[in-house]
Amino acid sequence: MPLDRQTEFSGTTTADLPVAPLTDYLARALPGFAGPLIVSRFKGGQSNPTYKLETPATAYVLRRKPFGPLLPSAHAIEREYRITSALHAQGFPVPKPHLLCEDASIIGAAFYVMDFARGRVVWEPYAPGFSPEDRAALFSSLNSTIAALHGIDITAAGLADFGKPQGYVARQVKRWSEQYRASETQKVPAMDRLIAWLPDACPKDGASAIVHGDFRLDNCIIHAAEPEVIAVLDWELATLGDPLADFTYHLMQWYMPVSQSGAGVGSLIGHLDDPGIPRAEDYIAAYCTRRSLSEIPHFNTYMAYNFFRLAAIFQGILGRVRDGTAANARAASMAEQVEPLAETAWGFARKASA
Repeated sequence: MPLDRQTEFSGTTTADLPVAPLTDYLARALPGFAGPLIVSRFKGGQSNPTYKLETPATAYVLRRKPFGPLLPSAHAIEREYRITSALHAQGFPVPKPHLLCEDASIIGAAFYVMDFARGRVVWEPYAPGFSPEDRAALFSSLNSTIAALHGIDITAAGLADFGKPQGYVARQVKRWSEQYRASETQKVPAMDRLIAWLPDACPKDGASAIVHGDFRLDNCIIHAAEPEVIAVLDWELATLGDPLADFTYHLMQWYMPVSQSGAGVGSLIGHLDDPGIPRAEDYIAAYCTRRSLSEIPHFNTYMAYNFFRLAAIFQGILGRVRDGTAANARAASMAEQVEPLAETAWGFARKASA
């Protein structure tokens, strides 16, 4: 029976951090911090383990790198801290970051601390329990939030050197092909075909923007009472790049293969006719209006790339299971998703004349 994602991933569980040295460090490094400290671990998330830090006066969130050996360039806590600092200064909805600690001796890995955003995490993309009006407003808020991100002036935000915007998709294909090979646990023919096809099929460079890399509903905090995004989380994959690649990644929810176990990423399939859920075409049109675009060119190629990329990310999680560094107890069940994601990617590639 598929798991209930809302129940499975909501809330916290026992933490695996050394509380005493963390308390001592925060007392020295974080202005206004005063213990005693209670630490618990959020159940959701697959990559960088995330914790709730509670004191008598307030609450914070800590994100750390996983313990143990890591793939090259993965789990970039330092980059997360930098971009959330820059975006918070620009007024974009992210939790206020407080400090970055690169000294692994404190808790066993580098980490950073930010505000705890009080609101809701909605783990199913079709937003169960929302009225049709609130569901429509929620999707509108998601759309306006990612459009606003892509409209931020990179130079004004102090992020002109945060990445190399030119050749973004090509670099991503190369990176995730390498990451996939490094964590490969089984042969998936569609992935082999995509790795061969994508390098020559990448869309030419267009506009550049800050890209989140994993923008979806369950990486946002929703206002406790209103259907409004109040904070965007999980900036590990953020860089400078092609905003259309970032937006079409967000669009995958409309086409996502349904996981039989419920692990991994949720899907709108089976709920596309639920009241308040916009058609993909209308959602695309709303983004284009907000960004003053006439269309999304190379749509099928972008979608092939994004489903390939997600399959490679899931394979990386399986690699961490193999290596003993996976952050989520259900990570192994994601094995079932790699091949359907790859097949979906290849289906879009075929539409793009692969």
